[in-house]
Amino acid sequence: MEEEKVSQTVSHSESHSRFGVWGIVLVALMCVAVLSLGFVAYEHGVAKQLSTQNAAMSTALDQTRSQVQDLTAKLNQLSQEQQAAEATRAAQQAARQRRGARPVAKRDDPRWKQMQDELAAHQKAIESTQSDLSSAKTELSGSIARTHEELVALAKKGERNYYEFDLNRSKQFTREGPIGVSLRKANTKHAYADLELLVDDAQLTKKHVNVFEPASFYTSQSKQPVELVINQVGKDHIHGYVSTAKYKAADLPALSGLTDNPADDSGATAATNSPSNPPQLRNRVQR
Repeated sequence: MEEEKVSQTVSHSESHSRFGVWGIVLVALMCVAVLSLGFVAYEHGVAKQLSTQNAAMSTALDQTRSQVQDLTAKLNQLSQEQQAAEATRAAQQAARQRRGARPVAKRDDPRWKQMQDELAAHQKAIESTQSDLSSAKTELSGSIARTHEELVALAKKGERNYYEFDLNRSKQFTREGPIGVSLRKANTKHAYADLELLVDDAQLTKKHVNVFEPASFYTSQSKQPVELVINQVGKDHIHGYVSTAKYKAADLPALSGLTDNPADDSGATAATNSPSNPPQLRNRVQR
């Protein structure tokens, strides 16, 4: 009896182990099947995407081919038209040569001489204008101070008043001579600045004022322009000066009265330009 029980137990355990092995095999087969189905679905999606891309590329190629054909047809048409026009011009020129045609205006024609005179007059006027522009440019460049020392030299001439300034970026106006100046932007890379000016209680905007390029404007107190020159541009900082006429408009009648009296005029001139009274640079900045 005991032997039968042992044999039954062994056979029962063997059947359980066989069932476990077959279960593992079945699970593995199911995993393989799922993975195969997933891979097949992925391949199908990729193939579909490639098919769509191929169709789009085929459409684009067809359109490009059509455009190339249209352009080729237009070029051929233009070439034919150009050849026809050249053939027509050649035929007309040959016909004129056969007829012995002459130019409409010959060199001995009075109209030819008149045209030459007008061209010569225009050329002379152009040369005169160019000369005036060159002189004005030379004079202007000679009156610009690029450094503090040059500004001092200009001030010593006594021809204009100069107000040297150092300004930082601010929305507040700084009084420089007859105007107020406010630095809004300083571009160090391209060497220019954007300014706001207060002239006769009116606010003006001067953008892209380049280095050594005078910004000129007029005030109600002077018939000559006020010039603002920037000679240094730093980060949120500029250095330069304001130049104004030596005399205001209200001072001109008094000056004309002094001119009528040579003695007084010479005395005033001597007193102004004497070595003991050299011209002063307004708002001079120590450097």
